[in-house]
Amino acid sequence: MHQNYYFLRQLTEHLRPRLVGSELITCFSQNKDELILGFAAAEQEFYIRALLTSHFSALSFPSEFKRARANTINLFNELQGQVVQEVVQHLNERSFYLKFSNDFLLLFKLFGNRSNIVLFEGEEPLKVFHKKFGADLELDPLQMDRPLRQNFEAFAAAEGNLRKVYPTFGDLPALYLENKSYSSQPLAQKWELVQDMLEILENPEAYYLVKLAGKKRLSLLEMSEVEQVYPDPLEALNAFTRLYLTETGFERQYEQTKQQLLKRQTATQAILEQTEVRLQELRHNRSYSQAADILMANLTNIPPRATEVELYDFYTDHTRTFKLKANETPQKQAERLYRKAKNQHVEVRQLDERLERKLEEAIVLEDALQALEEVKGYKQLKAYLKDHAQLLTTRQQAQQEIPFRLFETEGFKILVGKSAQNNDLLTQRHTYKDDLWLHAKDVSGSHVVIKHQAGKTIPNTVLEKAAQLAAYYSKRKSDSLCPVLYTPKKWVRKPKGAPAGAVVVEREQVLLVKPENPFERKN
Repeated sequence: MHQNYYFLRQLTEHLRPRLVGSELITCFSQNKDELILGFAAAEQEFYIRALLTSHFSALSFPSEFKRARANTINLFNELQGQVVQEVVQHLNERSFYLKFSNDFLLLFKLFGNRSNIVLFEGEEPLKVFHKKFGADLELDPLQMDRPLRQNFEAFAAAEGNLRKVYPTFGDLPALYLENKSYSSQPLAQKWELVQDMLEILENPEAYYLVKLAGKKRLSLLEMSEVEQVYPDPLEALNAFTRLYLTETGFERQYEQTKQQLLKRQTATQAILEQTEVRLQELRHNRSYSQAADILMANLTNIPPRATEVELYDFYTDHTRTFKLKANETPQKQAERLYRKAKNQHVEVRQLDERLERKLEEAIVLEDALQALEEVKGYKQLKAYLKDHAQLLTTRQQAQQEIPFRLFETEGFKILVGKSAQNNDLLTQRHTYKDDLWLHAKDVSGSHVVIKHQAGKTIPNTVLEKAAQLAAYYSKRKSDSLCPVLYTPKKWVRKPKGAPAGAVVVEREQVLLVKPENPFERKN
């Protein structure tokens, strides 16, 4: 009920003595869904924080608010220095407005996920907070009262239908009445139940935080499982907003993030499988030249203008279906396939590159999901979303952000950092305590990681190839031999304030190798 009409009536009554006579001293936003308004009167400050997201909207009233030094923007500058003259609640509506000096009005439209704040000068709309609701500029705060016939005659005519007579109730009052067997009562008794409840809604003794169907709710009615009780609507709304964001909001955003990552992981896996199948076809029994050979060997077996035909594939000793073009002879199609065969190596190379990118992306997504499992609260989730922002946007952006090169050998994955900043990302975000970490000794270079596999020991051949990569992607690339240190990731730490890529390594071992990329094809 935090945006219910009856709660807003109580809220605006308590806001009136705090705001009337105060001057607006600041109005700014630090993110696209939040507006902060600061007021001052007699050396006392009062803040309104309007959080207006597509999933949750609420007002809260922090005792103080420290503005960030960056990424903030001043809004509604016309109100700067203006004095609040009145707080006006609309009748039977989930909205109110602040009347300022010089004929300015600031409308708070609290319509669930369509909530917004609109600035007016007199009857002229000036600015809207959420521009996606541009139609709000057509509202008239002076004409938003909603008179309703709510006497017994109207109630009887509606046969006690609450939605027709009391559309302002919402779900909690309706549930409260049902708990008192409202539906089974005669009309007169229904009317009495409604009037008794209205007396509570209009003159609440307290404000309750209740748990209903597993969700936190703010209620004017004592019902369900009461968890906290507050004497003041501002205090209750502060507590509710804080709890919602840390519990309900956290759960919803966590699940949305998880589903988004899982969806991308599924799509990435599908592309990996398709690419591997195509590479298998091109490299083995499905090359263009082989298909052309089969067509040429079966010219007499292909009906004129056929669009599909089954032919014996002497390369695989099986029957194979071929798609044909009705307006193209089999000879022409074979010629076209022979031409494509000349460029088949280019397609193979492009598919190899695509496969490598998707393998890298698969590792990034797997690590992101593993890191998400360790997130336990709203504060941690907020930091997680900031760290993984690029991964949760477009695929192209995410690919650009992958911080490592990927190599595979003997079933083990080897990751190689692409830059100093990416070295940090690789070591801090994509490497875990049992992974093996390598680096060229005493020179700058890429961080290299061999991903741990439970129950498997890293073979010396894999270790040597990873060490060669660490030497190759370092300042010792041109040396004949290079010492490379290696140790489990748990013995690698980054000191606070250290430059990008800098770490401290403990309990290291050293391997002497020739700097080269053992995965490059040699002519």
